[in-house]
Amino acid sequence: MKLSTSPENTSTPFPGITNAMAGFFLLRLSLGINILGHGLVRIGNPGAFADALVQLFANTWIPSPLVRLFALLLPFIELVLGVLLTLGLLTRAALFTGGLVMVSLVFGTALRSDWETLGLQMIYAALYSALMATAHLNRLSLDARWARTRNQPVPASSRNPAPVP
Repeated sequence: MKLSTSPENTSTPFPGITNAMAGFFLLRLSLGINILGHGLVRIGNPGAFADALVQLFANTWIPSPLVRLFALLLPFIELVLGVLLTLGLLTRAALFTGGLVMVSLVFGTALRSDWETLGLQMIYAALYSALMATAHLNRLSLDARWARTRNQPVPASSRNPAPVP
């Protein structure tokens, strides 16, 4: 019997799950929990978070009411995105939306010339982009489970139920 040494074919505790699929799952789950944590921490006192962000942007040309609105919405957006990514639900939409949120954060941070924070945000942007580019590997998720359920053939007995007398 010949054993394959290919990294994709090595035996794993999860038959049918390749290393690439497992890697996607772990990165998606980690990012989801991270973003969920951002939302949970900030949602407890969104006013204080908004006040702090307004002060950070006081020396930019972005109007304070716009900064405040964004800051008040961000914790809720992060919470929803974190839940979706953690569960693997609406994954592509969550990744794309998260990427757009990062674009807005990068834009604002560049206006403030806060290059250290911008570097960290670029790492998040790269994670969103990498996950989006490899979304076809999203097999350990609610999305994949529902796709498998929808593709199951319907038993003949449930297609044409007997008429009720």
